[in-house]
Amino acid sequence: MNLLISILSLFTYVQEYPFELDSLKNNDDNHEITIKPKILHAEPLYIDLIRDLGARKGEQEWNVGWGMFDRRNYDKHEALIEYEWAPIDRLGFEVELPFSFYSKNGSHDDNRPSNRVESIKLATQWSFLVAPKIGTTLALGYIHEFEFVDIKNIQWSNLFKGNVYNPFFVAAKNWGNRYHTLLYTGPSIGKEFGKRSHISYQINSSIHYMLLGSRNFIGVEVNQVIDHGRITSVLRPQMRLDISDQLMVGIVTGVPLQRMDEGLSTFLRIVYEPSHKY
Repeated sequence: MNLLISILSLFTYVQEYPFELDSLKNNDDNHEITIKPKILHAEPLYIDLIRDLGARKGEQEWNVGWGMFDRRNYDKHEALIEYEWAPIDRLGFEVELPFSFYSKNGSHDDNRPSNRVESIKLATQWSFLVAPKIGTTLALGYIHEFEFVDIKNIQWSNLFKGNVYNPFFVAAKNWGNRYHTLLYTGPSIGKEFGKRSHISYQINSSIHYMLLGSRNFIGVEVNQVIDHGRITSVLRPQMRLDISDQLMVGIVTGVPLQRMDEGLSTFLRIVYEPSHKY
């Protein structure tokens, strides 16, 4: 009975994240430090953002991710290492190294691609509107990928095979302090050296429920790509656990809505945010 009362008390406790935090107290001299408002949004775990929306100067974050994807004739393993930071208020930057590894799947012919460092990703994101009264943040961003050649073909004179240009727009809205929605969309333009450009369009949407008094959430992310007039969609149920003030862990499952060459997938993201002063 005592356990039941404790659980009910947890869910009725009136502690909610505010949409904004206008100032912080400096414990050394008890003077008030004015900072720009920032809204807490639930950030998708698979297609993540470039630093938080409405980022503040000095914020930084390390991400490590690992995923396994079932393909028709082989298994694909993805890994990533990324670093995000905000040199000034509301402007974030990111550097990412994604890796791909392939293994044979069952008795199928071994026609798997070569293991590779996919690219060097350089990205930026600017939150141009932060509206606490309506719980909304809007941002523009850009990702540039320098794509590497296959590891077996790599040479100092031939490191890269092309570029990918990806401008994007983000709109995030909080419905109270529990429900969070986000739209991340934009074209992806791939251009290999000596070949014609290839254009696809991404529509990534998400909805999350965040537990009161924490950054823990559950939700779903929908990743859609329009390519050659065809839409492919992957549903990604996900959960984020707030381990400490600096450490979070996200778990994602991928369910393709059209069974083409891709099957079920899993993805794990570890997020570390070093402490900082405003």
